[in-house]
Amino acid sequence: MLAYLQGLSLGLAYVAPIGVQNLFVINAGLSQPQAAAYRTALIVIFFDVTLALAGFFGIGALIEHSELIRKGVLLAGSLVVMYMGLRLMLSREVAGPAINVNIPLMKTIGMACVVTWFNPQAIIDGTLMLGAFAATLSAQQATPFITGVETASVMWFLGVTLVVNALAHKFNPKIIGVLNRVCGGIIVLYGIKLLVDFAMAVL
Repeated sequence: MLAYLQGLSLGLAYVAPIGVQNLFVINAGLSQPQAAAYRTALIVIFFDVTLALAGFFGIGALIEHSELIRKGVLLAGSLVVMYMGLRLMLSREVAGPAINVNIPLMKTIGMACVVTWFNPQAIIDGTLMLGAFAATLSAQQATPFITGVETASVMWFLGVTLVVNALAHKFNPKIIGVLNRVCGGIIVLYGIKLLVDFAMAVL
């Protein structure tokens, strides 16, 4: 039980800060109908859980022992993140909560995969952190610990979607458009920071 609670608290502490994943889920909660917003949250949870499992069981060690892989993740991730931010900033498709926004399932899956598996912070920091914890746990503690981490992901993203979608009616399309541009700008700045990190790693 203690290992589960440790995993839960660590998972919440890791997933709570505003990042690309949270901005993606928040944007879906504001601009999509309730069913679509929850569908987006569940897809993000799936990719977040799979990344946590991969990090816990080995990717962290691989990145830790290969500087080339780490640099490659930083470079590719920074470019993908900046591209996503620019698309969000420049998008003219601004929808209010009352509009039936029918975003194709495959597009949602693709974007959720990108904000999770192409997010260098999640891949490098998250997998290294989980890999480090895995090395300190016994075989009996490992399963409840990673289950706690996974529970945190489910609780957080569903909770964010519930709150944001419930308040979405207070936002008109113009406000949502402004929020899209702000979120997009933050994502672009985040991508630039990652590119700078890559440049510093190379120099």
